[in-house]
Amino acid sequence: MSNILIIDDDVASCRTLQVHLNGQGHNISLAHSVEDGLKAAQSEIDLIILDIRMPGRSGLEGLPEFKQLLPNCRIIMITAFHDMESTIEAMQKGADDYIHKPIDIEELDSAIDKLLVNQGQDDDLLSASSNDANTLTMVGRSRGMKEVFKTIGMVAKSPATVLITGESGTGKELVARAIHKSSETPDGPFVAVNCAALVETLLESDMFGHEKGAFTGAVGKQDGKFALANDGTIFLDEVGEMSPSMQAKLLRVLQYKEFTPLGAKTAQKTNARVITATNVDLAERVQTGEFREDLYYRLQVVNIHLPPLRERKEDLIDLIQVLIGRINKELHRNVSHISRATLDALEQYDWPGNVRELENVLMKSIALSRGDTLSDDLLPAQLRQHAASADSESKPLEDCSLEEIEATHIARVLEATNWHKGKACETLGISRPRLRRMIKHYNLTTPEQFKNAGDDEEESLTT
Repeated sequence: MSNILIIDDDVASCRTLQVHLNGQGHNISLAHSVEDGLKAAQSEIDLIILDIRMPGRSGLEGLPEFKQLLPNCRIIMITAFHDMESTIEAMQKGADDYIHKPIDIEELDSAIDKLLVNQGQDDDLLSASSNDANTLTMVGRSRGMKEVFKTIGMVAKSPATVLITGESGTGKELVARAIHKSSETPDGPFVAVNCAALVETLLESDMFGHEKGAFTGAVGKQDGKFALANDGTIFLDEVGEMSPSMQAKLLRVLQYKEFTPLGAKTAQKTNARVITATNVDLAERVQTGEFREDLYYRLQVVNIHLPPLRERKEDLIDLIQVLIGRINKELHRNVSHISRATLDALEQYDWPGNVRELENVLMKSIALSRGDTLSDDLLPAQLRQHAASADSESKPLEDCSLEEIEATHIARVLEATNWHKGKACETLGISRPRLRRMIKHYNLTTPEQFKNAGDDEEESLTT
């Protein structure tokens, strides 16, 4: 049971909402102006439904005062006007949701449920400090990451060439930077090159430089990345994508510590420490003739393998704390709490995109957050669906709520019918409009391959 304050100059609309929400078990207070609403706003108010356009001060004008008076109170703005500017202004001033009139009761109930449920789940405090937001910190307490840290410590002071392997998004450049930072030349330059980002001719010029007139467009002499990395480290990412010609040139650099810029007649010396990385199996490419065997052995004098995030879930909390601290500073936010439902969803997901995907999810969620709490309704739909599916499979039937059972059953029927809504309705014994409402209510997302299914067009013609 929650305390809700409705502020709207439309008396009939207030009464209608009061009767409905009382029936849902909420305690309802009414006000018909911003001034009356501020007087009625007490510390025990959990949620305010605030109309934008009212005589005297508008809801938009009063919104900052309500947020200041009740910082933990959720606020839903309502309006009969469909202008983009009001919506944007309301969200920027701290509104939690925005609903148009005439009010769809199901939409309102869903919004209230989300806001009030998440309000009771923010007990998990994160020590997410923004102090280290600009540093590229590596964290991990898992055995795999401890081995990575140990190897970095042993190899950093030596000039040995290091090959870093691991799936995309595991943080291979962070390992390279950590090696450089702990090396004999930490104050020297760290130069990164993505070997897959440029065509061969541009990559050669980028790595080794060129003389004036070496090719069309070479209007002047330009130093390459190996020259820029002198007295420091050069990091060659996605080295497995190099052409045979570039592989030969790189091998010469490793063998003789020299390179020749495009158009130059003499070679230049380099003392740059070489660190490479790949997300492909170089040994397999050696077997197929796609990668030089002699270069392969030159590159992996020391090999550091980064485990995928799904194999080191015990590192997830530490990663979340560091990433949230960094994102807070970058986005000027102050997220310091995370709901239990959010944490469960993050822990149950397998993270095929690894740490990079985790950072992207947190970035989007924090950008959309309205306060200091990261709630699960801000997460992408596929994470919420995965968590709901995992919960339903792991929990005994008698421990599941009716909504959990219904959501799981609907999702399974849709999957079994390849998201053919007509067939799903027949199996479930419900109408198409009701199925649409349930899909929206349970945040079920149509898979890409079924978004253009023919029965969607049929549905639009029959409803």
